[in-house]
Amino acid sequence: MAGGVGVVALALCVLLAHRVVREAQAASYTVGNSAGWDISADLPSWADGKTFNVGDVLVFTYSKYHTLDEVDAAGFSNCSATNALLSRSDGNTTVALTSGGDRYFICAHQTHCLGGMKLHVHVTGGSTAAVPAGAGLGAPQASPGGALGPVGAGTDYGDAGIPRLDLGGSHRLLATGTVMATLCVAVALFI
Repeated sequence: MAGGVGVVALALCVLLAHRVVREAQAASYTVGNSAGWDISADLPSWADGKTFNVGDVLVFTYSKYHTLDEVDAAGFSNCSATNALLSRSDGNTTVALTSGGDRYFICAHQTHCLGGMKLHVHVTGGSTAAVPAGAGLGAPQASPGGALGPVGAGTDYGDAGIPRLDLGGSHRLLATGTVMATLCVAVALFI
């Protein structure tokens, strides 16, 4: 009986570890780095060289003078939020990239958008189905303009309670899955 329980425990642990590895591979990007979602940020240069994947999140931090609007390609080209898929003005918005394809973001203040406050990202992986309005929104996943320093007040903790260092770019936490798999195997051996 104990052997069967061990096999079941090992199988469950492997499934859990696989899920943790997949989730840990997601990246969190603070749009515009320390400038944030602002007209002063060089948003096209910020996006250059980055690969955005399904499961990654974009963190937009901005002042009360801006908005975050997700639009289609026409809205992006025309700086128009008339048919926005998403419209926020809370100053701290997280957008999960839940499907592959092109995503377009603008500030609805047309002079800001025309001044360069717009962002196009291509998301690789998954389907290219449209994201419904409001999908992928949640609590912020990274502290804006993260900094190097000791763990303490203001430290961002991942889902597993492990301190996460925010460098304003990609956060690939591959070690988390390896540690989880090792612990699962150890638990299964002792059952």
